[in-house]
Amino acid sequence: MASKPLNIRCQSKNGRHPLNGLTSASTVGLLRKKLSELTQIPNTSLKVLSGYPPKAVDLSDEGRELLGLISSGDTLIVEEDKSESPCKTSKAAVKNADNMYQKQMNAPQQGILTRKVVPANNSCLFTSINTVTTDGNVDLTASSQMRELIAGIVMSDPVSFSDAFLGRSNKDYCKWIMKDDSWGGAIEVAILSDYYSVEIDVVDTQSARIDRFGEDKNYNKRVLILYDGIHYDPLVYEPCDPNRPIQTIFDITDDKILAQAMEIASEAKASRQFTDVSSFTLRCLVCQKALKGQEEAQQHAKETSHINFGEV
Repeated sequence: MASKPLNIRCQSKNGRHPLNGLTSASTVGLLRKKLSELTQIPNTSLKVLSGYPPKAVDLSDEGRELLGLISSGDTLIVEEDKSESPCKTSKAAVKNADNMYQKQMNAPQQGILTRKVVPANNSCLFTSINTVTTDGNVDLTASSQMRELIAGIVMSDPVSFSDAFLGRSNKDYCKWIMKDDSWGGAIEVAILSDYYSVEIDVVDTQSARIDRFGEDKNYNKRVLILYDGIHYDPLVYEPCDPNRPIQTIFDITDDKILAQAMEIASEAKASRQFTDVSSFTLRCLVCQKALKGQEEAQQHAKETSHINFGEV
């Protein structure tokens, strides 16, 4: 049988990449080599998941052909296997993060932290985190792959992600998070913080506080997203010099960025630009429609893409 070209991609901490030059007759060894080069994960530490529910791909036989193992159109989720050498994995994760973020560390020192609005399409959390980990690029197609990534991580570790932790069975959670209308929250932020080896700081406009996910992991970089009780948006640093790129990733010791983030939260709270999801009446600040309760606010955001609410 003639070999057929394989149109496949891989998703890892350092982004998504097409896997070019592979056919159904290519070997597992060639696949491993390409994955290692693209993801900067050592060949011997590759952990690959595919399909839904995401399942581990057996890459042990390097001479095996890819026919029947993976299919054209697949997106492979590639992680570093942490089971054998936690210390080595930790150092490699930091190195990968440094490689990803290095160009942003030369960003201008004069500018302002500001909110970058993303669509209210039930995936705003995933869009926001993808934006701040990819140099500020808003990619509305990334959310489905991030959902697959989270489902794969949760399914592969039923001990850490127990029924008690998830509030439902591991299997039910994985089905739920894959749905386009499922909203992400603290669990998903924590998973993505660990996956990207970066502290994710959620700036809450209702309480005017910052919740720092991954604070105990000693990461050397942080990203920031804004949360108003219903909607998430990425926070980006816009330089005064229009010729310089925006910055979304900051050194963990940069207290000035946290101060600017607190100013944004405090100003939003003072003007009541937040949504108290426990008990509230509110008004859409875009069309002035009066709304009551979380469900009405969520439905209005879904139907109109209006995401700026104020409590009445």
